[in-house]
Amino acid sequence: MFNRLRNRFLIVNMVIISFIMILAFSSIYTITYQNNRKTMNEDLIQISEFYRKQEGPEGGKYSGGGGGHGRGDMMVPDGKMKAGPPPERSVSFALTTDADWNITKTDSRFDMDSDFYALAIKAASSGDSNRGEFNLDGNRWAYDVQQVMEGYSVVFLDVTNQHQFLMTLLYTFLAVGFIMLIVIYFTSRYFANRSIAPVKEAFDKQKRFIADASHELRTPLAVINTNADVLLSNNDDLIRNQEKWLHHIKSETERMRTLTSDLLYLTQMDDARENVIFAPFNLSEAVESVILTLEAVIFEKDIALSYDISPELSINGNVEQMKQVALILLDNAIKYTNTKGKIDLTLKKHGSEVVLNVTNSGDGIPPEHLGKIFDRFYRADASRSRKHGGYGLGLAIAKAIVEQHKGKIHAKSVPGETTSFSVQLPVERH
Repeated sequence: MFNRLRNRFLIVNMVIISFIMILAFSSIYTITYQNNRKTMNEDLIQISEFYRKQEGPEGGKYSGGGGGHGRGDMMVPDGKMKAGPPPERSVSFALTTDADWNITKTDSRFDMDSDFYALAIKAASSGDSNRGEFNLDGNRWAYDVQQVMEGYSVVFLDVTNQHQFLMTLLYTFLAVGFIMLIVIYFTSRYFANRSIAPVKEAFDKQKRFIADASHELRTPLAVINTNADVLLSNNDDLIRNQEKWLHHIKSETERMRTLTSDLLYLTQMDDARENVIFAPFNLSEAVESVILTLEAVIFEKDIALSYDISPELSINGNVEQMKQVALILLDNAIKYTNTKGKIDLTLKKHGSEVVLNVTNSGDGIPPEHLGKIFDRFYRADASRSRKHGGYGLGLAIAKAIVEQHKGKIHAKSVPGETTSFSVQLPVERH
């Protein structure tokens, strides 16, 4: 599913980028092409005017062919040179023909044979307009035809460089576009994978969450169903005699109520993470009040409790939520501390943080489980957790609350000796 989502993202991304690239390159090429054509036309007009001015008002004639004069200077009837060559940057020549397109005069500063001139005139005469272009001997030529009294005056200009420039620009755009698409594809693929990773992780967590919740609900439902069947099979008996089955049903119902309440609380925490109103409160008093509520349970289990709480430690947050964190950590310590064991609780200020530390003696947590104990429904020892009535949601709730208060929570353990949970919270700033 996520591969299809990624591929769709890539396709849409590549289509959009390709469209933008084509639009941009087409615009650049069109503008360059138009400017190039304008420059070629201006050069052709300039060259045409240059050659045609050589004839002068007396209508002198050109002498010789392509090789008669190496510089292509024009001669008037008295034999005197009338004008110099056309601009050095141009490769051009002029031909004059009669009405039947037979060459009568030439003007060129390059050595060109009569066959070349004949082919050039043939290409110009077969054109549909007075201006055009044609390929001859591997070069690109532009021509301008003007009708004169005796026939036609045709000026030719080599535009091979301009044409090659446009073709080079086109090939460059194609090559650059192809390379860019390859780079963009792999870049987009990389970022698409990174973008989808959190979604995939959240989806996997949701699937695991639903599977774990279903698993946890299956056991109490099975117990309730079994005990209900026992009651139905003895429907003539007195309730007093069936009291044991009713207690089982009530116990499992209570477990389900606790589970659904914890799940609802976690969901509310996720939805209201940005909307919780915080206020300054005395964390020292909040933690002490939690200890007082659990003293009877600690005494009944014959556990030694010692605590060291610095007075008047204040933070900005929700007092009831922080009480719940302290309650979860102490309750967890009580559950997993053996008889005659001990629990140590400290609440101290370290720099700009308030640190709550709860340590208990016991079997400890194996190192491979330490990084997972804050996941929902995760239990290092499922059998012991079920024995103590746990679902693996307490530490997940504690972590959610601490993170909501912009704090950190972590655990460390020495297997067979102690387990310690530490909560770091920012001190209230006045």
